[in-house]
Amino acid sequence: MANFEEQLTALESVVERLEKGELSLEDSVRLFEEGIKLSNACKKELEAAEGKIQLLVDKGRGGMRPVDLDVDDAEEGESSR
Repeated sequence: MANFEEQLTALESVVERLEKGELSLEDSVRLFEEGIKLSNACKKELEAAEGKIQLLVDKGRGGMRPVDLDVDDAEEGESSR
């Protein structure tokens, strides 16, 4: 799959072509659908990057960090309470 920058460039191209208004309705709808897919892909990558950054910031502040939880150990701990 294309990287974020390539997807963003493709999305910008789609927007420019749609703004010109020179396409048929069918082509416009097809291009709009492509733009939505590109927009969603960009949004997903941005959200993933934001999550990574937040983890790094939290870790740098000594905040909570995600850890792997061994379910067997957790269940044993609950039964001994």
